[in-house]
Amino acid sequence: MFVERLVLATGSRGKYREFAAMLPREVVGELIFAPKMAQIEVEETGTCYAENARLKAQAWAWATGLPSLADDSGLEVDILGGAPGVLSARIVPGPDQARNDWLLSRLEGRLDRRARFVAALALAIPDRWTLISEGECLGRIATAPEGKGGFGYDPLFLPDGMSASFAAIPPRMKNAISHRAAALRNLLEILMQ
Repeated sequence: MFVERLVLATGSRGKYREFAAMLPREVVGELIFAPKMAQIEVEETGTCYAENARLKAQAWAWATGLPSLADDSGLEVDILGGAPGVLSARIVPGPDQARNDWLLSRLEGRLDRRARFVAALALAIPDRWTLISEGECLGRIATAPEGKGGFGYDPLFLPDGMSASFAAIPPRMKNAISHRAAALRNLLEILMQ
C-alpha cells in the first residue's frame, strides 16, 4: 500500500522527527505535520493507548480528508503499578523536566526500576477503516537524567541490553528499537498482508 499524503496527527515535533525518519519512502510520499494543516484539539478520553490513538487519527482524517496516523504512548513503571501510563504526558503540568523530576522522586531509593515504553498507532483512512497496532520497549529507569537528545522521559529510560538512555544514543539507534518502531513495524506488516 502506498499513501501519497499522510497526516501525522501530533503536535510533538519530536514524534514528527521520529516518524519522518522511520516511515519508508516506498510507503509514504509526503508526511504532513498536523499543525501545519489545521488547529484542532482532540480530547484524549480513552482509557488505553489504542483508544486515544484511534480518537486522534479519526479526528484528523475527518478534518483533513486525508489518511492520518496518530500515536499514543506512555511509560509504565512496574513498581508504580504501571504509572504514569496513559497519563504520561499529563501526569504533571509543565515541561518534560517536571515529569522527569516527578518520576525520579517516586523512585528515590527504589532498587526495582523496571519499566516499559508502550505505543499504540492508529492509521485512519477517511470514510473507510482504522487500523491499530501496538509495540513496546522494555528497560529500566536511570537514577539521573542522561543525554541531550530525544524528548519526554527519554533521558531516564535505559532500554534492556544498553547502558545509555534513549536521549544519549543516536536517533537512528533509538528509531530501530523503540516502542514506536515496534508499533510501526507491526502496522506495516498488517498493511502488507
